[in-house]
Amino acid sequence: MKLCHLISGLILVTAIAIPLTAQTGPAVLKKGELVTSSLKKGEKQEYSLSLNPNQFALVKVLQKGIDVTIAVFDPAGSRIKDVDSPNGKEGPEYVTFFTEGKGFYRLEVRPTDQDPAEGQYDIQVIKIEPKGATPEKQVDQLFAVWNDPEAPGAAVAAVKDGRIVFKKGYGSADLEFNIPISPATVFHMASVSKQFTAFAVLLLEKEGKLSLDDDVRKYIPEVPDFGKVITLRELAHHTSGLRDQWDLLCMAGWRMDDVITREHILKLVSRQKELNFDPGEKFLYCNTGFTLLAEVVARVSGKSFAEFTKERIFQPLHMDHTLFYDDHEKIVKNRAYSYSPAEKGFKKSVLNYANVGATSLFTTVEDLSLWAVNFENPVVGDEKIIAEMNTRGILNNGDTISYGLGQDIGKYKGLNFINHGGADAGYRTFLARFPDQKFSVMVLSNSAVFSPGDLALKVADIYLAGSIEKPKPEAEAKPAPSTENQVFEQDTTLMRAACGQYELQPGMIVTISMAGNLLYVEAPGLDKTAMNQVSVSEFTVKAAGAKVTFPREPDGLVHKMIANMGGREMIAPRVMDFKPEAVDLSEYTGEYFSPELLTTYYLSVEQGKLIVKHQRLSDFALKPSKKDSFAGDLWTFGQVDFVRNSDKKISGFKASTGRVLNLWFAKVRM
Repeated sequence: MKLCHLISGLILVTAIAIPLTAQTGPAVLKKGELVTSSLKKGEKQEYSLSLNPNQFALVKVLQKGIDVTIAVFDPAGSRIKDVDSPNGKEGPEYVTFFTEGKGFYRLEVRPTDQDPAEGQYDIQVIKIEPKGATPEKQVDQLFAVWNDPEAPGAAVAAVKDGRIVFKKGYGSADLEFNIPISPATVFHMASVSKQFTAFAVLLLEKEGKLSLDDDVRKYIPEVPDFGKVITLRELAHHTSGLRDQWDLLCMAGWRMDDVITREHILKLVSRQKELNFDPGEKFLYCNTGFTLLAEVVARVSGKSFAEFTKERIFQPLHMDHTLFYDDHEKIVKNRAYSYSPAEKGFKKSVLNYANVGATSLFTTVEDLSLWAVNFENPVVGDEKIIAEMNTRGILNNGDTISYGLGQDIGKYKGLNFINHGGADAGYRTFLARFPDQKFSVMVLSNSAVFSPGDLALKVADIYLAGSIEKPKPEAEAKPAPSTENQVFEQDTTLMRAACGQYELQPGMIVTISMAGNLLYVEAPGLDKTAMNQVSVSEFTVKAAGAKVTFPREPDGLVHKMIANMGGREMIAPRVMDFKPEAVDLSEYTGEYFSPELLTTYYLSVEQGKLIVKHQRLSDFALKPSKKDSFAGDLWTFGQVDFVRNSDKKISGFKASTGRVLNLWFAKVRM
């Protein structure tokens, strides 16, 4: 995928492409000069750029078959930012930053993709200019790459002390007619919609018409009786255990550009037989819960959810260009259409949703500013409702989650920070509030490769410069010292005992092997890597940022691996030695039916692979990961666990995605 014309007119026509084949030190970049390089897995390449204080720099890295990440370091060697947008192995990465000191700023380019052996990229300095003298000019510089009438873009607004201090549009809302984006452009908000749904429920609770602690089946009896009460509060906190509607639909063969209505989702929910987990036990993001909350509002109020929110929220706040879009054929003036990159330019990213609650709010940055101010001085609702919205959920065991009611609650550079993002089709949205500073920023885009949260926080950095904590310099990580000359009382018996396979997460197998006096680790997304020994039984894995321990049991064997990553301890039990090539794939062939999805998959062996077929999906392969378990090439079948009957014959399988666990498919035919 490629983005074209985003910086039309900025590239010097006379720029010469200079191939880069090897580096003995950072290559010096000059404005307008195009450098082309090849990059291999595990390799890094460095560039330097001489800059003065208080300058703005814009660098373009065009990916050609390899997904790269770019780290920027200041003259003192401190890392100041990392860049990796969600555009895969093709298209541009744009690096923008403001300078503080004078000297050489270093850019480090590394591959993020673990699969291709080699790819190419171009790197070019597009712009170097003085840092904007005003916050408004600085925001313009941040959005410079999106200020192109031939490309999708974004609308941004910042609100301070109850008034809009900045609002502007960049790029086009409609590429067929080159209609520019403005602060009055209407965007689909995706999951930012959820906070409005939660607020609507709280308005009804204030009137005594419902309680957040009510059973959802009190209002929607079509929800199956799972033997456990699911409360409205658990729906709003993503702790209900319900399976996610989008994952279920995709597993059933639906496309996300199909017409998907409220009725479709309610019927899907009514056929569910199991939960992912007991209500209140875990947090797992679930769009289904908010669709059900919107339906509760409609049934309790006697009005459609769109009518209720218009009368009770949007009209009182004078959000005159805001609505919940519950009819996919409805005409909305001044709306932005969404796009994703294509080989040449862009293609439409079509959305036909006719369901509300989890998504489908349409609004502008101007209207959204009124909503943000309502949290500071409520016109709709009251302080109690606002406090409830901003309170984190609590699990059954007393642990607090980071999610409130339709909002994430945390800290940003020492400041209290409430936010939510959204992504549907090519729409990318983000709303952030800093309640103590009475500051909010919202960024709405119609490009699938846009990162609204990153840019929203950069806008916050500009306007809250006097309030945020200055981060401590983070020097480039130094290589871990070599263990070749370190003397450990090595227990080679223990090291040999540690060799084998461990299940770090369901379906994620880690392989430990030994060569010479070193242990090696191999896992999905991590090539075979030497482990750095720090004690007799402890090792570090720099590439994964992990510390690994192999506790020896009384029987002299190692039955588990303990991995510490990011402050989290994960225990991975040993699994039986497994050879994928020895699996008899023909055992798993046949026809499998899901009574919950009313859909059928067909499994067959083709050219030595177990291939899955569905009438509405492209064929994909299942790869053996352990006995009777497979990993899928398609995200909707991330893990497949086959089940055997008393005769040791395959009777079906359980399929899991990130938000659907163990969905049953019965084998109905060989």
